[in-house]
Amino acid sequence: MAVVVTGCSPKDDSDLKRLALPEAGSDRTDEIWNLWLGAWIACLVVFLLVFGLMLWCMVRYRRRSADEVPSQVRYNLPIEALYTFAPVIVVVVFFFHTVTAQNAILEKVDEPDHTIEVVGSKWQWAFNYLDEDATAGEDVYDFGTPDDPAELWLPVDESVRFDLKSPDVIHSFWIPEFYFKLDVVPGKVNSFDVTPTREGVFTGRCAELCGLYHSRMIFKVRVVDRAEYDAHLASLADDGQTGRPAGGEEADQIAGLNPEGAEH
Repeated sequence: MAVVVTGCSPKDDSDLKRLALPEAGSDRTDEIWNLWLGAWIACLVVFLLVFGLMLWCMVRYRRRSADEVPSQVRYNLPIEALYTFAPVIVVVVFFFHTVTAQNAILEKVDEPDHTIEVVGSKWQWAFNYLDEDATAGEDVYDFGTPDDPAELWLPVDESVRFDLKSPDVIHSFWIPEFYFKLDVVPGKVNSFDVTPTREGVFTGRCAELCGLYHSRMIFKVRVVDRAEYDAHLASLADDGQTGRPAGGEEADQIAGLNPEGAEH
């Protein structure tokens, strides 16, 4: 069964062969996929070992007559040591591979092709496209509401740096097809780099319980070719959506504090 699982792929059309993950859509998905696959294999091995031993004990030490009582063992130091150290070893191995995958995912690109500022606020997303050729270096933005979700446009096969900000509470920026999410924390700028590798329309979400309309804090992600991407940014400029996104000017401040840090 473990050998069969190793034949799965994050790019397969079958949900079963992707082990319930979405179809991969970025250059950072391989590390998460390997971690996910390894976890499934480890769980399968532990399951077979534990239940195999249980069944073996049921059969090997079953009562064979009405008067016979199977031998009773009160203490068994080797087994107790196994029960203690085996889980610790499993956790250490999982921790090592998790940190390795995390470091690979968070590795930055030297010179990303695009930089997008993401502002998550109660309860909407806003996206600021910084210093783009299609708008002669003028920043343009798009935003949404719970009733009319925002759209995030990305060029396929080109690196993007996301700078995440929030003016109010903690949100979490999550595009499931990228196999990655990152918290949007008030007063702190989190960032990550990614290259979309597959065109399509995806649904992004807030993955942190952020309040009343958390469930409606979604956005559409459109991964398109460069020509469509440039045309969309030009249309934002034509509509007058230039400068910083809605809420962007307050995104560097924690709600309830003035710029000097004194409460008001």
